[in-house]
Amino acid sequence: MGLSEAAYMAEIARAGIMSVDNGQREAASALGMKPSLSMRRVILPQAMRVIIPPTGNETIAMLKDTSLLMALPLSTELFFRARAIGNRTLKIMPTLMAACLWYLVITSVLMVGQYFLERHFGRGYGNTSVQTKTDTTKTRLMGLTIGGGK
Repeated sequence: MGLSEAAYMAEIARAGIMSVDNGQREAASALGMKPSLSMRRVILPQAMRVIIPPTGNETIAMLKDTSLLMALPLSTELFFRARAIGNRTLKIMPTLMAACLWYLVITSVLMVGQYFLERHFGRGYGNTSVQTKTDTTKTRLMGLTIGGGK
């Protein structure tokens, strides 16, 4: 699983770095930055906006794919442990539901973390929370009100 995910991650990182315009590299070198410094200070912060969403999705998908490992006799896998406890206590459904809830909780935590990372690295790109005066005028002309105004 790790080798498969490593291949996806390498492609995601490559695509993110290639998404930054070459003019950014040229501007950094014009300022006298070494290639390593320009990569760290100019290229990667801009590339992270492109890299973070698919990286988060791949991490969550890899977590979900660990449930496929129940077909292998691994004693450290969550569903193997749940079945072992369920067979020992004769409460199979509650232990399987607990395993499903663990997946739900861990996936939800990762999704919330991904949301905040995307929001942090997406600052300054297409801020849609700011409404312009023309948008307000168009909305009023359509007969809709915003924020309780008339």
